[in-house]
Amino acid sequence: MSGTSVVLKPLQDKQIELDTKKKILGAVDPSSVEGKTSDEILAYYKERVTSTVVDINGNPMETDAKGNKLVAEKIDFQKNHNKFKKDVEARPYPVFMYMKADGSGVEAYIFPMFGAGLWDWISGFVAVDSDLNTLKGVAFDHKSETPGLGARITEEAVKSRYIGKKIFGDNGDLLSVNMVKGEKGEPLDDHHIDGMSGATLTGKGVNAMLKDYFGYYSTYIEKTKASNQPVAEVVEPTEEMAEETVE
Repeated sequence: MSGTSVVLKPLQDKQIELDTKKKILGAVDPSSVEGKTSDEILAYYKERVTSTVVDINGNPMETDAKGNKLVAEKIDFQKNHNKFKKDVEARPYPVFMYMKADGSGVEAYIFPMFGAGLWDWISGFVAVDSDLNTLKGVAFDHKSETPGLGARITEEAVKSRYIGKKIFGDNGDLLSVNMVKGEKGEPLDDHHIDGMSGATLTGKGVNAMLKDYFGYYSTYIEKTKASNQPVAEVVEPTEEMAEETVE
């Protein structure tokens, strides 16, 4: 048995890597993985995605407490992000950046998240536009939500409701995006989406996951916004300008 495990582990690890990268790409651009082979997906990921790991204060984390190098794609969400296993202050937080095709900058940031559904864990990759406020897409997963009810968080019709919604309010407060109770098909504001009939508790779990993790990433988001602010151009006064200001 142990010999079989050793032989199969590299294959299992590669499958986990592929699944993770598919979800990251799927959150920001589902067409990038549809109908593609494993090798094509991995090649596209390498071309368009870069990653980093930060702490709760938005500072880069290069190693864990034991001195092991941290790789964003290899962080085990369930092990490192379960609130009962590791304090939020000590967790590593992966950030994935989907780069523009011409390499001129970041097109979207993808934040991985982990939470509790009705029956077991739920997880997600949430893509945010380069403004670090507007949702570009989501990719949710779950272990055992009810088919046809809570399990609908993986359906495109539900995931698409998040696109264009906002994380922060006009005054900069973190409002997150909340799924309402029930499914009415009515237009909602920038911070709410239509719910899933019969799946209120799963919706609450997703809401809590989003609010928690946007909170954990909020300092990183604030620092990144600040660092991306254009520096005001310094205009040297000309002779004409000097004359105009003389009374």
